[in-house]
Amino acid sequence: MSHVTEAARRRTFAIISHPDAGKTTLTENILLAGGAIRAAGEVAARGEARRTRSDWMKIERDRGISVSASVMTFEFDGYMFNLLDTPGHEDFSEDTYRTLTAADCAVMVLDAAKGIEPQTLKLFEVCRMRGIPIVTFINKMDREALEPIALLDEVQDKLQLDTAPLYWPAASGQRFAGMLDLERGRFLQFERRPGEPARIGPATEIPGDTESLKANLDPYVCAELTEGVEMARSLLPAFDVQAFREGNMTPVVFGSALRYFGVAELLRTLHSYAPQPRDQKAQRKGEPLSVHAEDSFVSGFVFKIQANMDPNHRDRVAFVRLCSGEFRRGMRLKTTAGKQLNIHNPLMFMAQDREIAETAYAGDVIGVPNHGQLRVGDSLSENGDIQFGGIPNFAPELLRRARVKDPMKAKHLRKALESLAEEGVTQLFTPQIGSDMIVGAVGQLQFEVMIERMTAEYNLEVMFEPAPYNVARWMSSDDPKKIEDFMEKNKSASGTDLDGAPVYLAKNAWDVGYAQEKNPGIRFTATKERALS
Repeated sequence: MSHVTEAARRRTFAIISHPDAGKTTLTENILLAGGAIRAAGEVAARGEARRTRSDWMKIERDRGISVSASVMTFEFDGYMFNLLDTPGHEDFSEDTYRTLTAADCAVMVLDAAKGIEPQTLKLFEVCRMRGIPIVTFINKMDREALEPIALLDEVQDKLQLDTAPLYWPAASGQRFAGMLDLERGRFLQFERRPGEPARIGPATEIPGDTESLKANLDPYVCAELTEGVEMARSLLPAFDVQAFREGNMTPVVFGSALRYFGVAELLRTLHSYAPQPRDQKAQRKGEPLSVHAEDSFVSGFVFKIQANMDPNHRDRVAFVRLCSGEFRRGMRLKTTAGKQLNIHNPLMFMAQDREIAETAYAGDVIGVPNHGQLRVGDSLSENGDIQFGGIPNFAPELLRRARVKDPMKAKHLRKALESLAEEGVTQLFTPQIGSDMIVGAVGQLQFEVMIERMTAEYNLEVMFEPAPYNVARWMSSDDPKKIEDFMEKNKSASGTDLDGAPVYLAKNAWDVGYAQEKNPGIRFTATKERALS
């Protein structure tokens, strides 16, 4: 098949949610529905000996949380799906923001008892900023839940997004009986079997006419369902594919990821309506350019770096979202800075499990093993003349000084901190004065993850102590001399980040405001766009 045909059958989507909404459970059951795994939590791509989970790091399994984005590729009903699983915990939101740059669509998972939660709202805003269409999955219907119409009203009110339910639930909690397929007029029956694992396979269908529903459902549940469906059809707009793809409407599926109910229906919704690889904004020799999936040249960008995925090797893999062309194993690609890479062993992923990719197309995510040549934000193309939009960095909330218990391992500490900062786990700042290494993070959990990873992957015992700074801001100016002069006068309160960009390290927000007032020619910003080479 041509690269145009192959790109048209790609669907690349991310899953976003507030912690504990059921994202990881849904992810694994989507993989199960798509035939990528044999039992939830176990990948069997090459037999029983080859198993993993979407949460593959030891700390993720121990704590039951996602702290690193992962990629899983599988085929379903003739389409190739690239599932980007994102961290749910807010301390790792920056990894999620970067991953969303590689997605064409997102599945927003809501807890049916809680509705829109703070982290969901933040992630939605990122999707809206990038024009990413959203499918909503309202999870945990087998537990006591808010009224469906109240949940949809909340989505409309808080997100300013029209809701179009494709299914309507029959009650919730112990009374949950299933949901009516509003498009096909069939009722999908939820079967509760105490003490048994979730039943894998399609839900039992019965006709959706009034007499069939009365014969199969509790009369009170049936009346509730009938009233809810009438309300939905009279008050809510019909589903419009164009409005969905423009980011103005979200189709809604109800279910229970843990009981596997509604998962196949969600996957079919993505199969039917999710957009194929979208156009990407870029520049060629300074001129604006829109890169289309159908373009013949190969191009892509790095949105994530992951080190030590294989504990037996100090590997370093760049995750590249392909935007156009037909990539073939052994191709040479260049960055816009002219670095050339011969890609002999491109990887396709199933979490940390991997296999060599002979070909890949727009929408696919491939892994490029490298030894430091690639960074987050880099663009790759055949001629090195394509530069995609940068990937954002956000100023950290917490700053800590890194110390290693064994002073003889100070050099190893710097190398390890740089490696983790390149991944985006944390940020690393080097003050102009002294030998301190200042680590920046969004939340305390990031430091706990770093300590565990430093021990497991680098054999380093690390401590994070209070730093003399509490705020970091990037500096930029139309006149570089002004920044040089400022840094010369404020050596104890300035330094550089991992990319060598100038940073003001302040004690508090008041200091930043004062510096801005005294230096109007310098911009002190809480975000920086990474578009490196």
